[in-house]
Formats: sequence, structure tokens, C-alpha cells
Amino acid sequence: MPLTHNDWKRRAAALEVDGHAWIDGRRCPAAGAATLDSINPMTGTPAAVIAACDAADVDRAVAAARTAFVAGDWARAEPAERRRVMLAIATEIRIHREELALLDSLEAGKCISEALDDAEEAAVLFDWYGELQDKVYDRVAPSPAGVQATVTHEPLGVVGAVVPWNYPLHNAAVKLAPALAAGNSLVLKPAEESSLSALRLAELCDMAGLPTGVLNVVPGHGHLAGEALGRHGDVDALGFTGSTEIGKRFLVYAGESNMKPVWLECGGKSPLVIFGDCPDLEAAVDAAVAGIFTHAGQVCSAHSRLLLQDGIHDAFLAALDARLVDLVPGDPLDPATRLGPLVSRAQFDRVCDYLAIGRQEATLRHGGESLKTAGGELFIAPTVFTGVIPEHRLFREEIFGPVLAVSRFSDEAEGVALANDSRYGLAASLWTTDLSRAHRLCDDLQAGTVTVNGVDAVSPQTPFGGMKQSGIGRDYELAGMHKYMALKTRWIHY
Repeated sequence: MPLTHNDWKRRAAALEVDGHAWIDGRRCPAAGAATLDSINPMTGTPAAVIAACDAADVDRAVAAARTAFVAGDWARAEPAERRRVMLAIATEIRIHREELALLDSLEAGKCISEALDDAEEAAVLFDWYGELQDKVYDRVAPSPAGVQATVTHEPLGVVGAVVPWNYPLHNAAVKLAPALAAGNSLVLKPAEESSLSALRLAELCDMAGLPTGVLNVVPGHGHLAGEALGRHGDVDALGFTGSTEIGKRFLVYAGESNMKPVWLECGGKSPLVIFGDCPDLEAAVDAAVAGIFTHAGQVCSAHSRLLLQDGIHDAFLAALDARLVDLVPGDPLDPATRLGPLVSRAQFDRVCDYLAIGRQEATLRHGGESLKTAGGELFIAPTVFTGVIPEHRLFREEIFGPVLAVSRFSDEAEGVALANDSRYGLAASLWTTDLSRAHRLCDDLQAGTVTVNGVDAVSPQTPFGGMKQSGIGRDYELAGMHKYMALKTRWIHY
């Protein structure tokens, strides 16, 4: 039987958490004994006290990861053994699914129903990359007589991973599963707002049989632990998910240290383009709601720009109004809640600033105010601004909150031009019955993922990542593993 709101509250009250770092197979405090408070955005009180690691702790973690890599218990393990451990990690995640979801809900304000889905998606990633271990082949290249040329993939060594607060467990798995599948050792730096599920995941990996030192987790502030990891000369590659501004800093850190490759999944301002021949208005409205109001809009690929063709503009907005009446913010531990609080006071203040900007630039159609509900103070009502044009900040800047900017267009050319008028290119979606148009826009839209008659489709089987200032490289699929590997060409004369 599914857990009720009261069940989750009781579990939260009884939950025992450990905020110590995970280095070389054990929990430990930061070297300088510094800590930080992880604040529950629903209550405004500390969810946990977290180790605030710095450069000294990163040095310890990188050294442990290097020692484990050189030892080879993981890097040179048989494919069948790595497969066994990866699948065992997936099993541990599923066994502890409710605990992991609760940690993410308490720290990040995620609706518990979404957090449970995140845990299952994390398990699927370990399943998927685990199953690859004995099913991926290298290449034999064409070569002259008497010569064999092969092209093989090898693990890079020590991989750094820095992940944001919005999908704590899921984002950790997105980095860890492919990098581990490639045979690397890792140092993971979770966001200071949400470190608990990543720390618990490290323990679960240990329980599943991952060799000591292969995975290390160093929580702490970005300007200390994150920068130290980015600048570390013994880190061979780094994967980052977060804002474009911080992603650019990691490129600088790499350039000023050892030129490590840096793979970035950064910001977005994704367009949802609705044409007059939309095949299902009600389904498209549902997609628009999911595209911007999931996790209170705190999603990198959130479809925060709604582009409506003239002929469907009014009917679509009327249907959207009806949906938003039922989208009521509430306690994220209530399974019925679909709109939780923002993650922090700082993020709440940022979104409130954009609400003020929106009132000056455009027309407020729905929401536009902060709310206090269920005892929490960091709620923003689902908000819709209309009459938004490219000159507006609402059109251009990533808000990372439940704020939808609506623009209108007359024909396909104008719709494409508006959709592409952004420094970002993470995702785009469109609705049409015209198959030729669908193919044209898949070609023309400048985005890493284009979804037709849906919104923001993501799967381990397909690469995910952005164009322009949305990032470099791809997560998921074989691309997500190969970016953490080196290509080696061998010429054998016989």
C-alpha cells in the first residue's frame, strides 16, 4: 500500500542522517572540521549538518581514487564482474528507494512522488550501463597486409563530477554510472544544498561490492571543494551539471591546470512551439504544464518559453488557465502535491525579482506572487506572463522557477526564429500534425533534443546534452560512457 502523507512525516521525523564525507571507503569529517547546514526548504530548519570539504579533502579523495585506479581491482576487472557490481548497485538503490527519495525531498523540496521516480531512474542508469559491460565491442580498422590496426577504449583514470541540487540522486547517477562503467575511479562533489542522497549512494555502492576508493564523495561549498576538484592536476576529466556561468569557470580551471577535458550540461531556456494544427490541444496543455511546473520549474531543460501560433493562442491559454487552478503548492511529503517549494531563500528571492521584472515587461495572466502554505514560506504560485518578446529579460534569462513566458507567432519561419533566438540550446518541443513540418523543425531547431508532440523526452538509450551555451558533450547512451574514456590506436606489424 502506498505511503500516506502522515507516513512520510513519521519517517522524516525518525530519519537518522550522516553528513560526513565518504573518502577511501569510510565516512569522515572534513579535514578542517568545518561544516555547513543543509536547510529543509519546507521548514526553514536544518535537515542535516554536512561536512564542508575543502582542497585538503579533495586531495585525500583524489589520492584514494588514484590508488584504487592503479590497483586495478575495478579498472581492470573482468566485464562480467563490473556488470555484477553495477547491477547490484541498482538493486541496492531499489531496496533503499524510499529512504533516498525522502533525503532528496527533505533537502531539495522535491515532491515525494517525483523523488521516488528519480530513485528508480537512478537504478535504471546503473542497470543500463551495467548491461553494457559485456556487450560493447572495440574496432579493427582497415589496414595494409601484414598489419593489424585496432581502436580501443580505455578508462581515463580519475574522474571528477560536480552536480547541482535540483535532482540530487538522479544527477549523481547520471555521472557515476557511465564513468564507473568505463572503469574509472571518481570523486563526486554534490551541491551544498543537497548532499545526503549522494553520500548514502556511496555507502550503497560499497555494500554492492564496489572496491574501496573507487568512489569518493566530498560535500562542501563550490568555491572551495568544487574549484579544488576543477583545478586538481591529478583529475583526468570532469563532468559538470549546473549553470552556464559556473560551467564556464570549470573551463578556466581546466585551462589553468592540466587541460583536463570538461563535459558540461548547463542552462536552458527551452521553447515549446505549438502550431495551429496541434493534434491534441488538451494533451499539449498538459505537456506545457509538465514542461515548466515540474519541480517548481527548477529543471535545466524546463520549457519556460511557450510559443503559440496566432490561430491557437487564445484557446490554448484558456485551457492552460483551467489547469493551473488545480496546481496548488503544498507540502512535498504529501504524495498528492505536484508543486513544492523552491530550494532555498536565495533561489526564492531570485525568482521574486523576476516576477517584478515580468510585471514591468509583459502582462501577468496567472500567479505572480509568493505564497505561504502548509507551514512553508518559499512557494511561488505557478505564473504565466503573456506578450513576451525577445527584448524582454523573461524571454532571454533562465529563471529556474515556475514562471512561463508566452509569445505568439504568425508562421513557421517566425516560430523557428523565436525558438532559436537564445544563447541556450538544450531542448525544444513542438506540436503539429504536419509530418513534413516536424522533420523540418527537427533539422532547424538548435537544440540537443527535439521532441515532437510531447515534451522533453529523455531516455538512457538516447544522448542528452546541449548546443550553444547549454553545454559540451552528452550524457546517457554510449556517448555518456565514451566521454570518460580514451581512444587508443594500436598498429601491430606481423
